[in-house]
Amino acid sequence: MTSRIDRRFAALKAEGRPALVCFATAGDPDPDTSLAIVKALPAAGADLIELGMPFSDPMADGPAVQAAGQRALHAGQTMKKTLAMVRAFREENDDTPVILMGYYNPIYSWGNERFLDDAKAAGIDGLIIVDLPPEADDELCLPAMKRGINFIRLAAPTTDDRRLPAVLANTSGFVYYVSILGVTGSAAPDTAKVAEAVTRIKRHTILPVAVGFGVKTAAQATAIGKTADGVVVGSAIVNAVRDSLDREGRATAGTVAAVTALVEDLAAGVRVARAEAAE
Repeated sequence: MTSRIDRRFAALKAEGRPALVCFATAGDPDPDTSLAIVKALPAAGADLIELGMPFSDPMADGPAVQAAGQRALHAGQTMKKTLAMVRAFREENDDTPVILMGYYNPIYSWGNERFLDDAKAAGIDGLIIVDLPPEADDELCLPAMKRGINFIRLAAPTTDDRRLPAVLANTSGFVYYVSILGVTGSAAPDTAKVAEAVTRIKRHTILPVAVGFGVKTAAQATAIGKTADGVVVGSAIVNAVRDSLDREGRATAGTVAAVTALVEDLAAGVRVARAEAAE
């Protein structure tokens, strides 16, 4: 049985362009505004949505995503509210894939089996758990796959050909290539090195390869999208939220519009990527 993620990447391949994968932190800057942002993303051009699960110790996140998580936690965001947000999104949109991204601790605290059942019922399509290695696949990855939830693994510049088969063994949906060493949003990706890495990963898998960490502009999205099957943007989106807030850190009338304007620009970038690559 194919998942929403499989169907979306297949449709985009037929269309001849890469996916735009947009990350937003659940509950940032408050639950209502966050839901409005998520609901607005598909119309703005997002092909897949990554929803960050706020956590108090986000070791792989840079300052922007860390701050977004703190805003969300301060506003009272919980795992229960995050799943409720997805259910509300699914009332209006049954096509756009939604992936939860974050750390294992909140899931473990919820209870793995209960969490997976609740996530599936809410309409979650995939999980990216950044601190759960392949050696722990029995913990969450394999039970998720049995429920039809894709488990998406991260590959990094340090993931060599000896390590890559273990990383890919139970990966499904797509492979997320981390284009830089370090935390999210900390540097700009080197497009030549990214192209080499995507080509190398594709020698080991038939799965789509999406590239993230450091993509902030439409020009970067165009450059990355010439070789990758997807372009992931996170820090730039949470920065758009941050920059729209008032002095007390509250949402303004322009918060949702600030995000959608950026996503529309990024979407235009990925839509010309393959056309330029073919020239």
